[in-house]
Amino acid sequence: MSLSRAPRRRRSTSGRATLLTAVTAAGVLALASCSSSDGGGSSGNSGGNYVTGKGGISTVERGERREAPKLDGETVDGQTLDTTTLKGKVVVLNVWGSWCPPCRGEAPYFAQVSKELADAGKDVAFVGINTRDNSRQNAGAFEESYGITYPSLYDPDGKLMLRFPKGTLNPQAIPSTIVLDKEGRIAARTLVAINDVQLRSMIDPLLAEQ
Repeated sequence: MSLSRAPRRRRSTSGRATLLTAVTAAGVLALASCSSSDGGGSSGNSGGNYVTGKGGISTVERGERREAPKLDGETVDGQTLDTTTLKGKVVVLNVWGSWCPPCRGEAPYFAQVSKELADAGKDVAFVGINTRDNSRQNAGAFEESYGITYPSLYDPDGKLMLRFPKGTLNPQAIPSTIVLDKEGRIAARTLVAINDVQLRSMIDPLLAEQ
């Protein structure tokens, strides 16, 4: 009888391992789910070296900023892009999905501000990170619908979001917006949908830095 029980215990252990893996995967998916909640405070930065102001926008003092990870790959329209080539400019990273209602709400403001800054000749580059879209066609239709003219990296599995190191203002929701200073360091983040005024409040101080 003891020999017949041993296999059952092994199968039970395997079952528990499978369940643990599933729970872990579910947690990762929940992290990248469409959300309008603010995960500010120290939850995204164990060092606690940032301040979250009203509206859920977190900022880091210039001397305490950390290098952003390299984000590269194919864009929604099939081109290639590497964000490390954008140093010297303020870089606005917007994580979005065509299936996400808050993303649709903020998209017109991103189209507006990106055009305004480009027309004014400002050193700002906008880069989208399209995630959890299982079709480039859906993502492309979203960009066309809202007049998004800047490129978006196509990241259906959310792998680019995981490149941000612990202890930084990393993206923890969809939508998320992260702004890098001219040296390629993470300077500001928000985990909620924003309007044009809020977006400019993240960009303008970095443009003014010498």
